[in-house]
Amino acid sequence: MSDQATILHADLDSFYASVEQRDDRALRGRPVLVGGGVVLAASYEAKAYGVRTPMGIAQARALCPHALVVPPRMSAYSAASKAVFEVFRDTTPIVEGISIDEAFLEVGGLHRISGTPAGIAARLRAEVRERVGLPITVGVARTKFLAKVASAVGKPDGLLVVPPGEELAFLHPLPIERLWGVGPVTAGKLREHRILTVGHVARIGEAALVTMIGAHAGRHLHALSHNRDPRRVRTGHRRGSIGSQCALGRRPRPFEEIDATLAALVDRVTRRMRSAHRAGRTITLRLRFGDFTRATRSRSLLKATMQTSAILTTARQLLTEARPLIDERGLTLVGVAVGNLDSDGAVQLELPFDVPVADSLDSALDAVRDRFGSSSVTRAASLGRDLNPSVPILPD
Repeated sequence: MSDQATILHADLDSFYASVEQRDDRALRGRPVLVGGGVVLAASYEAKAYGVRTPMGIAQARALCPHALVVPPRMSAYSAASKAVFEVFRDTTPIVEGISIDEAFLEVGGLHRISGTPAGIAARLRAEVRERVGLPITVGVARTKFLAKVASAVGKPDGLLVVPPGEELAFLHPLPIERLWGVGPVTAGKLREHRILTVGHVARIGEAALVTMIGAHAGRHLHALSHNRDPRRVRTGHRRGSIGSQCALGRRPRPFEEIDATLAALVDRVTRRMRSAHRAGRTITLRLRFGDFTRATRSRSLLKATMQTSAILTTARQLLTEARPLIDERGLTLVGVAVGNLDSDGAVQLELPFDVPVADSLDSALDAVRDRFGSSSVTRAASLGRDLNPSVPILPD
């Protein structure tokens, strides 16, 4: 770990909602919800009433009756993201994008030409505001983990520097949910043992944590509670998986409707894979049930593929196997991801060297959707059913 705080975590504030407020003066200073059936983003004025993502619009309106609901404009968010990342790259060549609205930046080698990390972070915030018109929060620390925590604590529209030597004093009073990997289930297990803060985690031995929450999670949280995070800011790193998910809301849905939603998600994911020239081997189904518990099911294929029919067949098998749990608990979210991606998208050929019909069909459908829009061709089972808008992702 460096002896200076040189890692920046820059995170745009309520990104979608901020873009809407930037582009429409009538929305500024008012509670704004971006979405349709589900809240994709909420302005801080709406968050003050307890609105969170991915809450249903009806529930959000009950909490904040005077909220203004606007439909998402993914092209506008994608353009704003590209403009912000231009500011990042003008600040330092070492930029690691995490999503379209956040990134890590390493500024340790810029002291002589750009000044201190705190000064660089302040100018970055001013540049994003001036050139893109959006608020952004920046955390500065010696580790990626602590820089991200600092940006979360510094929101909204803030700058928070954690000086070397003061990291644990800053970190230990924070609630356990600030640790990466602590979700509702892990937090519940820790709170059962009256472990409420990061400091409590740090004071417990690693062996005790392993006993409570498992080997991997226990070692991981023990290291983070002591601010041990050796990861560097990386550039040129390609994503390890491509996925998409859809919130279904609280009402019961027939299995056929869930299956149709899964098929639409697979269409979206495989189109992204072919666009990025990435083939994958491992298909993962993600489920969130009505009692807020989650489950994942995965299966690996013998060879990498980007073929829609092959991936959909496996995803449907996983969904069918999970049907007893779905019938018992209800389902509020379904998602699919393809991992173990090949770096160059090469697919091993098999004898005979005939082009599979499914590949030609996928290419033809991609060409139609590229020219006439993603909704120009759809499955019959998806007619009349709206899938959540396709969220922009960083270039691979």
